[in-house]
Amino acid sequence: MTAPIQRQLALLVSVAAAMTVALDGTILLVAQPSLQRDLGASMAQIQWTSTGYLVAVAALLVIAGRLGDRYGHPRLLLVGVLGFGAASAGIALAPTVGWVIVLRAMQGGFGALLQPATLALLRLAYPADRLGTPIAIRTSAIAVAAGAGPILGGVLVAHLGWRAVFWVNVPVAFVIAALVLAVRTPTPERVNPSRLNLTGAGLLAIALAVLVHALADVPARGWTAPPTMLELLAVIGVAAVLAWHERRTTHPIVPPAVARSAPVTASMAILLVTTAGLFGALFRATFYLQDTLRLGPLASGLRVFPLTALMVLGAPAAVAALRRYGARRTAIAGTALVAVGIAGLSRLGPTSPWTVITAAFAVIGAGFATVMVTATGTVVGDAPPGYAGVVGGLKQTAMNIGSTLGIAVAAGVTGSAVSTMSPALLVLAVVAALGLLPASQLPRRPAHQEGHGTASACPAQAPTPQVPPARRASN
Repeated sequence: MTAPIQRQLALLVSVAAAMTVALDGTILLVAQPSLQRDLGASMAQIQWTSTGYLVAVAALLVIAGRLGDRYGHPRLLLVGVLGFGAASAGIALAPTVGWVIVLRAMQGGFGALLQPATLALLRLAYPADRLGTPIAIRTSAIAVAAGAGPILGGVLVAHLGWRAVFWVNVPVAFVIAALVLAVRTPTPERVNPSRLNLTGAGLLAIALAVLVHALADVPARGWTAPPTMLELLAVIGVAAVLAWHERRTTHPIVPPAVARSAPVTASMAILLVTTAGLFGALFRATFYLQDTLRLGPLASGLRVFPLTALMVLGAPAAVAALRRYGARRTAIAGTALVAVGIAGLSRLGPTSPWTVITAAFAVIGAGFATVMVTATGTVVGDAPPGYAGVVGGLKQTAMNIGSTLGIAVAAGVTGSAVSTMSPALLVLAVVAALGLLPASQLPRRPAHQEGHGTASACPAQAPTPQVPPARRASN
């Protein structure tokens, strides 16, 4: 195959694999009530079908990226997508909820293998000055998949039952695996051929897993519950040991070239706080629209739909903004839009026109697309090809922690009260606005071509972290 065809094939594989994970994350929410009834599961067990997945993903993303840099991203992607499909088939056949929880954790592990690989595949297939368009396409496609999940899930569950939600992943996984075998990407120079630091990898996995578990349980337990406090203290302790170990080892789990990159670290911070703002706002808005305004699921979805629509439309617009204004100004504008949109939602009440609600969500969607395009593009473009996997893992880790943190903040500020969105959303607006500081540290110069250098390796991947079921999380 010619180089252009190989690039298009790599883009197809990257988008298809990432869309599969994004679709699985939102489609599950619709299937959980039926799963609970069919298997006689408790609310805590149903919560663990999401929490187990989140913990596995958070623990393994960075390590998976590191393995991909060492052993090849197509190989890791192949293992990840086949394992994801196999775990899905196992869940569809599971006789008890215990098996579902275990297999969901396995599915999360395989999902961690494939997610950094999909970003790294684009970095290997495309020159740095042509990364903008393919990653913008990826952003829009994943937003569509995440938005379509509840609709597709509703159709499948209504006509075929909850197991169909998992069966649908199986043929898709085999098709993607076949396409992966056909992809040929340049082999990057071995910039870091050192062995994997198992001690550092283990410490990092423990710290991330405990952190995500603690945050995921905040809606049910609260911030000040003894288990939450103990887990957060444990995270601090393990993180301190990890930092001490990383400074002294000759093979750190995060290479110094990545850890010392100002654009990479700034982009991670932006992704974390804006993702927290977005998912926390969605969590609170779901309660408000359905429990206070008494809207049905469809009517609530229509109010939120402009967020997805503007993410899809905003990705290519962000490419143009990056070329003209550079990463710094574009990221500042996107972060400001997210914060303003969330603050706008906090001012709404039962008498607010539906047009105002949808406009607020549209502002958030436009801002979030701009942030994702800028920050992720900077991360991917700034990393040498030999480090593409580890930065992809770090990027996805920041988004997973951000989404879980946002839900924890939204639930923890006002507990289960839904009479007003103001207190929680004002806090979330402040959290999102914190991204203005790291945004100001991104490269200043505009790009005259797509992905011209560090600052302008344009767009990004839309968020794919799984959200714990909002309604059940706070009950």
